[in-house]
Amino acid sequence: MKNIVIIGGSKGIGNAILLQQLETNKVYNISRTPAEISHPNLTHFSLDALHDALPEIENIDTLIYCPGSITLKPIGSLAIDDFRNDFEINVIGAVKVIQKYLPALKKGINPSIILFSTVAAKLGMPFHASIATAKAGVEGLVKSLGAELAATVRVNAIAPTITETSLSAGILRNDRMKENMIERHPMKSYLKPEEVASMANFLISEHAKSISGQVFEMDYGIVSFKI
Repeated sequence: MKNIVIIGGSKGIGNAILLQQLETNKVYNISRTPAEISHPNLTHFSLDALHDALPEIENIDTLIYCPGSITLKPIGSLAIDDFRNDFEINVIGAVKVIQKYLPALKKGINPSIILFSTVAAKLGMPFHASIATAKAGVEGLVKSLGAELAATVRVNAIAPTITETSLSAGILRNDRMKENMIERHPMKSYLKPEEVASMANFLISEHAKSISGQVFEMDYGIVSFKI
């Protein structure tokens, strides 16, 4: 049984990961709102990981940082604070929790860290300047930490395309917008949180013990293919 710390495990992709891990692992969920489930293997801490003091957790094998943002505006409408807020949520928050829990992680079993990027960090998309910049920082962090911690802790990221969560509800708010999104993807679909959770499950497993410093695009072909 692993000890898994999930930052932001109450909603969206983080919650899908939490639900997949609960039966076989001990999960610590750090989130502003509790997960809508109780389980003997679940411990919840209600706090804002970016601004509040993080709890002491002695035994950690896996750290998964899920908080993200979707700030979509033309460059002329983006305030400097939009860039600052996206960077703080996606990069500074990840750095904070990694610095806090790295000593415990280094003593873990096949220890690993999972962060989240986006396909917009590689695929130029209008109105994505702020979030693409922040997620590019996440990818740089993965590469640098992967090298720095190569002998002890694996570090990888998942870069999903649009995923059906509360965070993307405005983009997928009606059937027409959902159909348009499906048509934009060469493989004619977009992601469900459970698909991303399954990738995370693989990356923290023994099957991925040779993998570190990588960013895995789950894109339904939108980055990989031009059809």
